[in-house]
Amino acid sequence: MSLSFTGYAAIWDRMDRVGDVMRRGAFAGAGRVPLLWQHRGAAMGRIESLVEDATGLAVAGVVEDPVLAALVRSGAVAGLSVGYRPRVVHQGAARAILSAELIEISLVTVPMQPLARVNHLSTKGN
Repeated sequence: MSLSFTGYAAIWDRMDRVGDVMRRGAFAGAGRVPLLWQHRGAAMGRIESLVEDATGLAVAGVVEDPVLAALVRSGAVAGLSVGYRPRVVHQGAARAILSAELIEISLVTVPMQPLARVNHLSTKGN
């Protein structure tokens, strides 16, 4: 069985663990990207939608790998993270990412942005 989820892969205006701050609009125009596990390897599912809202980069996806789906379902894996290449940054007290090329979204055990999380699950039969 696959596992559908929604959550936030990035949160605007909140400093992450390395001092970066994503700004609203950073991922404007992003197209389809793969869903990875810990930013590595083959796709473990798919991202079905990406929307920048007032909070951050809202995502909906499907985990197709049964082992990873079980980890997410159990709550052992609940973090989301973005893989990106910065295009436009502003260096101040923190590095503000104003524009970035979105490369992938990953399910992770420890997200760089602690508020980037899976927030809803639903199971679908195959």
